[in-house]
Amino acid sequence: MNNSFSMEDLKISKKKPSYPVSKKLHQYLTEYNRNIRLPIFYDDLLRFQGSIVVYDKNDEDTLWIRVYYNEFEREEIDLSLKRVYTILHSDGNEKTIPFLTIDAVDYCTFGNSKPFRVKVRNILNDNYTYFYVKKADASRIYGLELEHMLSPYNLNFLVHKDTLIEEHIAGIPGDEFIKNMLPNCNPLEKSQIAKEFVKFNERCTIRLLGDMRSYNYVIVPTHDFDHVVYKIRAIDFDQQCYEGKFNIYKPQFFKENYKMVALVTEKFQAESIDQYKLEERSIMAKRLISYHDRIAHLLNCMINDTLSKPEYVKQLRNEIYEFTSDVNFKKSKTMGDILKHALDFVKRNYEDVNMKNFY
Repeated sequence: MNNSFSMEDLKISKKKPSYPVSKKLHQYLTEYNRNIRLPIFYDDLLRFQGSIVVYDKNDEDTLWIRVYYNEFEREEIDLSLKRVYTILHSDGNEKTIPFLTIDAVDYCTFGNSKPFRVKVRNILNDNYTYFYVKKADASRIYGLELEHMLSPYNLNFLVHKDTLIEEHIAGIPGDEFIKNMLPNCNPLEKSQIAKEFVKFNERCTIRLLGDMRSYNYVIVPTHDFDHVVYKIRAIDFDQQCYEGKFNIYKPQFFKENYKMVALVTEKFQAESIDQYKLEERSIMAKRLISYHDRIAHLLNCMINDTLSKPEYVKQLRNEIYEFTSDVNFKKSKTMGDILKHALDFVKRNYEDVNMKNFY
């Protein structure tokens, strides 16, 4: 990443193909308790009989529709979804099922994954949460696993055959935050948000998570004594290791993030940006070391998998080679190869710097 934060109007693929889950990846998911038999499949939820548009509090179309099932199927689908919830959150203990109700099933035709969003409510106290049912796409699964290991956040998801279940990631959508809340933040909060954006930008670039436009991440505010701490979390992992243009893996280059980039430029000089980037690389290197065997296993699956077009692989390896001058990238044959060399590059530089501190 360049020291300066700049913008360009990036064009990305209109429609990314869905890649099947390979046998190797299924074996990996089984070993790490992600591959679990589920009582319902994605295709089962497609059998809805009708729908209505879901509007937000400002009467704007949310791009979700609320779906309805005939009375003969509704009871079975509700029970299956409650069981999915217990598998996701309590290892399948069904004692809580009588206290759960499925308030809504929503369907989104916008984007690649066409997810179902399920709202589950506890009738004893009215607390509710969401989970998502999606078509299993290898790109997204790799993205979820990498986020789980290389970001500060653990992720809870399950896969069974061609169905993916994801827990809801709570937070304020980035586009909504930038438009409605960022202008009201005080100078200290803006400085802290700018710092988080630099770190988020670096994290996405290193692990090749693309398309982090403002609606594909959330801002998570946490109250801490006398101030609010803001964190940034990715919520969309479809564009893991797919696009050929290196800048697509850098959130700073999307016009939707212009105000965040302007904030970084306003608040920090190049030295501060470099410091925060170095901090993030060091933290990621430590995570790589601690997850060594699991990361190696996942990367072995990725190296043997097809996750993009050959011309995209060639373009990305050439662009990263120009950026790093690391000859390993020139040898890369798959997106998995490129990611492995990118992570090795970060870890190697971290270890070199730390070794020098001993002398």
